[in-house]
Amino acid sequence: MLRLLEARRFPVGSLRLFASARSAGRTLEFMGRSIPVEEARPGIFAQLDVAFFAAGGPVTRALAPDAVKAGCLVIDKSSALRMDPDVPLVIPDINPEALRSHKGIIASPNCSTAVALMGLWPLHRRFGLRRYIAATYQSVSGAGAEAVRELEAQVVAHAKGAPLPRRVMARQIAFNVIPQVDHFGANGYTGEETKMMLESRKIMGLPQLPVSVTCVRVPVVRAHSVAINAEFERPVSVAEAREAVASFPGAQLVDDPAHGEFPTPLDFSGKERCGVGRIRLDTALPNGLALWVTGDNLWRGAALNALQIAELMVREGLLRPRAALAAV
Repeated sequence: MLRLLEARRFPVGSLRLFASARSAGRTLEFMGRSIPVEEARPGIFAQLDVAFFAAGGPVTRALAPDAVKAGCLVIDKSSALRMDPDVPLVIPDINPEALRSHKGIIASPNCSTAVALMGLWPLHRRFGLRRYIAATYQSVSGAGAEAVRELEAQVVAHAKGAPLPRRVMARQIAFNVIPQVDHFGANGYTGEETKMMLESRKIMGLPQLPVSVTCVRVPVVRAHSVAINAEFERPVSVAEAREAVASFPGAQLVDDPAHGEFPTPLDFSGKERCGVGRIRLDTALPNGLALWVTGDNLWRGAALNALQIAELMVREGLLRPRAALAAV
């Protein structure tokens, strides 16, 4: 988030950083200055214009109401309030109009949802989405920094012929794939899979959209990929699909399999747009397309989307400076 704030020249009057008491006292660099990390607690939002929350549901539930009461806009990355009918769930490239209905809190979607919809939304606008089925290939950075370190340690241990350490992931992740992201529900779907279904419906304004997802953790450090099979209302063609994707601001068409051109996580780590490729007629679904989408879960799926929400609100006059900018 700090790198993006600086690179995209967001109008920061002043910046404050908040975290748990354990992290208070550390410093982080921003615009050539060292900024101390303060403890996040009630009462810190009185002079702040906007707070980016990226600390999990319990923190959002504990502190977001206090921020709203103080007149500070909350842009929240957690899943705590995404499905609250009073909280807009926004991807600026898709449903910017929802920003006008906020009541002090705006939610940013799950990283896999954000990546998948960069491929699906332009196709929906062209053909009318009827249903979609997806399988994700989610990088370990989505499980946190400790998961990244665990993957690296397991690769090193394997190369040395040593026992592979495992403390963070439920199963060995090096040289493996794990078809579980989040906890299983009573219907056999995990929380991550359910989030993708519900969030897709809310963001695209398709409350009855049939969605079935299998979420899988893979031994990739950064950037998620999603294989999608989608059925549409109107007849489809690959040429029109490619044209729709190529003209969509959130996507980059990379689709020439004959010459080995398709998106991969390494290609789209640290990129603002998501790569879309392998577009082809689906052989099982009527009016169907199969496609592959890859995007940076830390940027497109998290920090960048939250920042784009704030940028759009500034441009539209929906967010005006009061005192400072806070990052939580």
